[in-house]
Amino acid sequence: MGDSTIRTAPRSGGGTSTSAAQAGGRLGQRLSGIAVALGIVLFLGGFGWGAVEYRPYTVPTSSMTPTIDAGDRVVGQRIDGGQVRRGDVVVFKDKSWVSNADVVKRVVAVGGDTVSCCTDGKLTVNGKQIDEPYLPAGSQAELQGFPSVTVPKGRLFLLGDERRGSLDSTAHLTDAAQGTVARSAVTARVDAVIWPMKGLLKRPTGFETLGTLSQPGPLRVIEFMIVAGGVLVLGGGAYGPVANLLGRSRARTGAAGAR
Repeated sequence: MGDSTIRTAPRSGGGTSTSAAQAGGRLGQRLSGIAVALGIVLFLGGFGWGAVEYRPYTVPTSSMTPTIDAGDRVVGQRIDGGQVRRGDVVVFKDKSWVSNADVVKRVVAVGGDTVSCCTDGKLTVNGKQIDEPYLPAGSQAELQGFPSVTVPKGRLFLLGDERRGSLDSTAHLTDAAQGTVARSAVTARVDAVIWPMKGLLKRPTGFETLGTLSQPGPLRVIEFMIVAGGVLVLGGGAYGPVANLLGRSRARTGAAGAR
């Protein structure tokens, strides 16, 4: 009977421990399942939102240096031309500029503005000198300058950040539209350079005195959704193997202690 008592007591204690471990394991499995499900929703939702909202482009020339170098990969938010603001870097198509190709330039004036250059080496819009910190260090707004242009309603005046070699509005001043481009020609606003990883483009604060600047698109939120979703999927998926590994380790420790 003494033998029987000695054997029965550990079984009772072991049953309680096993029951608690199973309850804890079931809770952990539920939480890990929820984490994986939520992670999948965030991950796929982020990619889906990004595919609808953004489009990637490769910039073939150095006309936007140093903001965007030749060969850089950028993402542009799909927008309507009516959403364009001064200072935006936009993607557009205009057959009078380039046939069957996207062009990337910076908007410096919109319909109704009068733009000219240069005053003390700076671009002038509506009589106000514009600070352009995105230009190459020490460079002027234009080398040769250009006469005043009043931008027609519904059109845009665009320049490259590398003013020396950029074939921009100044190269089309003799055209019927005096180098301006229709708002409807704009297909996207560049939000960030993704390769090499330069991040979001800085807001062109020099144009603030002329009106409201555009706000960044939802790129940061989309990035957070994708990263958070990936972490949740990996973390939730790893719970089972890690829990099993820890369980085996505890079982071995308990067995060694019983001996």
